[in-house]
Amino acid sequence: MKVLVTGAGGMLGADVVRAAGEVGHDVVACTRADLDITDPDAVRDRLERDRPGVVINCAAWTDVDGAEADETGATRLNAEAAGMLAAATAEAGAEIVQVSTDYVFDGSKKGPYLESDPTAPVSAYGRSKLAGEVAVAAANRRHFIVRTAWLYGHGGSNFVETMLRLASDHGEVLVVYDQVGSPTSTQDLARGLVRLIEGAAYGLHHMAAAGSCSWFEFAREIFDQAGVECRVLSATTEMLGRPAPRPANSVLESERPHAITLPDWHQGLAEHLARRQP
Repeated sequence: MKVLVTGAGGMLGADVVRAAGEVGHDVVACTRADLDITDPDAVRDRLERDRPGVVINCAAWTDVDGAEADETGATRLNAEAAGMLAAATAEAGAEIVQVSTDYVFDGSKKGPYLESDPTAPVSAYGRSKLAGEVAVAAANRRHFIVRTAWLYGHGGSNFVETMLRLASDHGEVLVVYDQVGSPTSTQDLARGLVRLIEGAAYGLHHMAAAGSCSWFEFAREIFDQAGVECRVLSATTEMLGRPAPRPANSVLESERPHAITLPDWHQGLAEHLARRQP
């Protein structure tokens, strides 16, 4: 199948390009310089020229705190552009994969969030991503909307790299213990997305690493697995005072009968760190 990947220069996009190529798909990798998904004419021209069977949209506004200051900008990319891209794929006869987030939930549930749970985002970023889900679903009936969580990977800013850098610079980090989620490797998610497009299970999917932990527990595991000595201090979300509110619980699980499952987060981290070594 011909697979067009938007946002191919980012952490997830690069891994999707790699994963799709490894299993024999014909991959068209579009970085932001190659394709601005906010430009309808550019999108239509690209789809007409390449004629992909599926578009995997990895282009997104991912700065959670930055979205609080510019919700209009975040919504333009995460919702309006995503909806326009979905409409263009429908016109071209292609499927679309829209990557969404655990931040569409408010975090008040006691157990893992399932696809059928009601959404109630507490941040501008979460609202923009939920609006993207709605826009994509309305524009192309052959859609896969995939919610994932706490992504980290190579070639971009993420929690793992931040922790290792802070450990090197300071030998001590302050991390919240009152947010719980499912740290997910972009490599594992990319493989899951590629498996997903090989079927026709359209609709909403939760796809995150198995298991859960707090950011505090995640930091300690990063240092343990990396063999790095660093003192990890715990803090509350309120103490850190970040611009954007975060859900206290955003653990994701799928209720689909044949859900695509990803490896446990400990394993995903181990593989990520092994790839990171020079």
